[in-house]
Amino acid sequence: MKEDQRFGIMKKYVNWVLDIVLGVLALLILIFMIRQLIDISTFINKPMTPKNLSIVMQEVVAFFMLFEFIMMVIRYIQEGHHIPIRYLILICITAILRQLMVLHGDAVQTLLLSVSILSLVIVLFVLNLSGNKSYVGFKSRADDRQEIK
Repeated sequence: MKEDQRFGIMKKYVNWVLDIVLGVLALLILIFMIRQLIDISTFINKPMTPKNLSIVMQEVVAFFMLFEFIMMVIRYIQEGHHIPIRYLILICITAILRQLMVLHGDAVQTLLLSVSILSLVIVLFVLNLSGNKSYVGFKSRADDRQEIK
């Protein structure tokens, strides 16, 4: 058996095991998301004081973090066991926006977070203009299929 064939077979099994482990991780995250929804619903039923509103906001932010993790796992499997750079940049933008939602008291911090979002958007724009083969841009898979035809 050639070295390349053995490597291909080994890679196939490793990817299969990785898919199973990531599936289990996704199920665990779904369980925690359900728990977060239950926590949010119990806090919404209580009288809205500033403290309860803060707790609800923290729970909502935690829920969306779990949602992002699941979406990243799904994208990782769909993209052939790699995550394109644009998704990582979009996740960073989302994380910074969450930070802005929760901590919006300090003007300097808000300005710095806004500048960081702007810089990440500029990076996405430059990547889209560069035509780099490793970066797909904002095209859907349907666009890719049409280009092949």
